[in-house]
Amino acid sequence: MNGTASSLTDPEPGPARQSWGARDLFVNHGATRALADVSLTVPSGQVTVVVGGDGAGKTTLLRCLAGALAPDAGQMRTPGARRIGYLPTGSGTYPDLTVAENLAFRAAAYRLTPPQARERSAELIERAGLTTARDRLAGQLSGGMRQKLGVIAALLSEPDLLILDEPTTGIDPVSRAGLWRLIAGAAASGAAVVLATTYLDEAERAASVLVLADGQPLGTGTPGQIVDAMPGAIVGLDGPPADADRARAWRRGGDWRVWVPPGAAPPAEERVTPDLQDAVTVAALARQTRPERSPVAESRPASPEPRPAGPELGLAGAAHGDGLARPAGASAAPLAECAAVTRRFGHFTAVREVSLSVGPGEIVGLLGANGAGKTTLIRMLLGLLPVSGGSIALFGQSPSRATRRRIGYVPQGLGLYDDLTVAENLSFSAAVFGSPADAPTPADAAPLVDGGLGGSIPVGRLPLGVQRRAAFAQALAHRPDLLILDEPTSGVDPLGRARLWDTVRSAAEAGAGVLVTTHYMEEAHECDRLVIMADGAVVARGTPAEVIGDATVTVVETSGWRAAFGRLADEGLEVSLAGTDLRVPGADPETVRQALGDAGDGASVGAAPATLEERFFQLVEAQPGHGPRPAGRHVSADD
Repeated sequence: MNGTASSLTDPEPGPARQSWGARDLFVNHGATRALADVSLTVPSGQVTVVVGGDGAGKTTLLRCLAGALAPDAGQMRTPGARRIGYLPTGSGTYPDLTVAENLAFRAAAYRLTPPQARERSAELIERAGLTTARDRLAGQLSGGMRQKLGVIAALLSEPDLLILDEPTTGIDPVSRAGLWRLIAGAAASGAAVVLATTYLDEAERAASVLVLADGQPLGTGTPGQIVDAMPGAIVGLDGPPADADRARAWRRGGDWRVWVPPGAAPPAEERVTPDLQDAVTVAALARQTRPERSPVAESRPASPEPRPAGPELGLAGAAHGDGLARPAGASAAPLAECAAVTRRFGHFTAVREVSLSVGPGEIVGLLGANGAGKTTLIRMLLGLLPVSGGSIALFGQSPSRATRRRIGYVPQGLGLYDDLTVAENLSFSAAVFGSPADAPTPADAAPLVDGGLGGSIPVGRLPLGVQRRAAFAQALAHRPDLLILDEPTSGVDPLGRARLWDTVRSAAEAGAGVLVTTHYMEEAHECDRLVIMADGAVVARGTPAEVIGDATVTVVETSGWRAAFGRLADEGLEVSLAGTDLRVPGADPETVRQALGDAGDGASVGAAPATLEERFFQLVEAQPGHGPRPAGRHVSADD
């Protein structure tokens, strides 16, 4: 497209239903096209979500809306810089200033009067549950608290347009719930809210969604409209797909699904009713399997679409579960076992009497809010920390250098050297572990990159999805008996996430045990069993269905959701927004009706099954130190 960018701004606050956004946007970063023909409408009084994996173009789009980047072509309509609140990737705060000082600095930038700044800051600090952290340096806050500070700093000037770039990525579910209450509260107050995320369960909460991949739109509309527009059909399989269907297949919840393109007629009894995750996965598959490549894909530097990592990396057919031979003598005995494990740091008990086991061929999810003790427990399992009480056994013996050689570990930071290529990282790992003779060689790493580059790009310059596949390849290369994965798919697009989970499940089917931590509750459904921790102890265990049990939440359906949200929040109830419905975990319908008062006139109030994330929240809130909340006070688990 040839043309110029234009921008329309309204310097004064807009009317109640003003819409902002972008139309026909094109952005180039040198020879790389970052956005191609992207349009987005952000109405006031609702939450709009831009969803996609790393490199999808989300940040570029939001930077254009915020006025931080000029597009090469297209039109934008914004309320002007003074009426925009912007949270960039990360918290956008100054680590060497306190919470109060960060807000004072932002207030001065927006030219708020001292009385306005004091009043607004006090209100937002209380709403975010940061009262006890008011005088703490931002650099000393937990990740969830820093993100809350960034959000309320963006809200300080009561903006007409609130722009939030991945405010919840890497944040635990409890902190994420607190952030979403702030976000929904801004929309309830009339702001137009747009946020970027990699989490599809967050996109399902939005009134409207834009799905991006490689700078191009894959779908737009309400979550329901995107699902209804999905081409073709999805069928479920009891076992692995045929080779001819492999490119259109993915795993979900331990089962196989195959996309059948339009024109075919699969048996009705095999069809799967799709949801948003399925629809977005199909959109990515449809784009991937087009005979011609788009201009955007051709202009991007280095990343093929995610493919099953196992066979392409010489992992003995790991993607089909027919390789990765276990050492002689492998049995059904637990590979990792914690028995009443406790760990103290001085007078503080980080882990208290935790018991869990991981057996061959099973995937165990370890869930918990920040500070729950997950990382400490993993470090004890790895032999990096001694226990204060109880015992740990790896492969039937105490953790040691010998047992660590039988473990494949993918940390949050991936464990790769940024200035080495994928092949060089694999070579280094093979030398350290003394990998088997048939382990991947540097030449096997070539499929990880394309464009004829032959694996010559340093890992630090590769897209996140490729880095994560390289980290998986490195962890699997020495044929580990036990995989420990810490947030293994953070930031990856839905199709890439499905492919990585294909690799995880294949390793388990080949006999490896897997212990995985995740903050993404949809991903927790991929696990065979869950162990949920809070305040250093186990508070629930079992399959996802067993953990949820018969837990319910109260759902409020009303055309006046903004007034209802405000009333419930003022009453101290933990209310969340799902489109234009309100969900209230931990309160029965009658309590909610009474709290609504006249704001509930015409509303439908009833009970519905809880989601895993809502059940997780209920379990954490039920622990000592998470008592009932006073009206108007939103306390974070980070407190």
